[in-house]
Amino acid sequence: MTRKPPDIERPPLGPRHWPTWLGIGAMAVLARLPWGLQRGLGRAIGALLRAALAGRRRIAQRNLELCFPELDAAARSDLLRAHFAALGIGLFEFARAWWGSIAPMRRGLVVEGLEHMEAARANGRGVIVVSGHFTTLEICGRLMCDHVPLAGMYRPHAEPAMEWAVKHGRLRYAAAMFTKQELRPAVKHLKQGGLLWYAPDQDPSRGESVYVPFFGRPANSLSSTHQLARLSGAAVVAFQHLRRPDGGYTLRIVPSLGDIPTQDATADTARVMASIEAMARAAPDQYLWIHRRFKRQPDGSSLYD
Repeated sequence: MTRKPPDIERPPLGPRHWPTWLGIGAMAVLARLPWGLQRGLGRAIGALLRAALAGRRRIAQRNLELCFPELDAAARSDLLRAHFAALGIGLFEFARAWWGSIAPMRRGLVVEGLEHMEAARANGRGVIVVSGHFTTLEICGRLMCDHVPLAGMYRPHAEPAMEWAVKHGRLRYAAAMFTKQELRPAVKHLKQGGLLWYAPDQDPSRGESVYVPFFGRPANSLSSTHQLARLSGAAVVAFQHLRRPDGGYTLRIVPSLGDIPTQDATADTARVMASIEAMARAAPDQYLWIHRRFKRQPDGSSLYD
């Protein structure tokens, strides 16, 4: 199901935005290549990124050391290569979600647990759909919109041309898009029985946060799931999505988060992060390891120094 984009603000077209528009145009063209070719190119681009982005490679290596101490160096090296291949493929998945056809992704799609979402929506209740930052995030969000009217919450891009293009692309299929600063409209959407999908698993630069375990390490984590549920009365479910070894996709609604909100924001946030950790363990190559998830520790130190 593809939605007609609503009227949004005019795109920024001044000369300073032209380099960004050239990049957007290139991605829109690449989004139309055959899917098999895109997968091969994606793996090659991933290998190039692994070689060229030394800083991000070191962050990913450190994250894998912290999160998978049971693996030996060779196994972590294999996982690192697989992760960058997943990143490269993910670039084409993002492009197809915004500007291309997702017909190849619909073939072999497995969708599980929608009954849990429908049960959570009983009596007109809104539902917060929690996921994590995976390379499959965008394409699987679009695939899920074939089945339920998801709205999304996101961090806006600093470059206005890219912000316009991404928002325009997402609104082809999403019910609505809210920036992380648009709390009141998001709460209103939930109170009206809407579905709101977002990923609260990165170390926040602002907003209310608490330290909870993630892969056995203290991780600074947004407590916004607790806050949104408290303000809106919405239920909370987890959304697991992954690219299978056979090239297909699995979307799974997991009713594993308990009775959020409780009176304890830290306990609620810990349950959310435990659910995202379980998703990352199920598809470890596809989680976004290039993010500095443990850059701030309770004592003020960083695990990347």
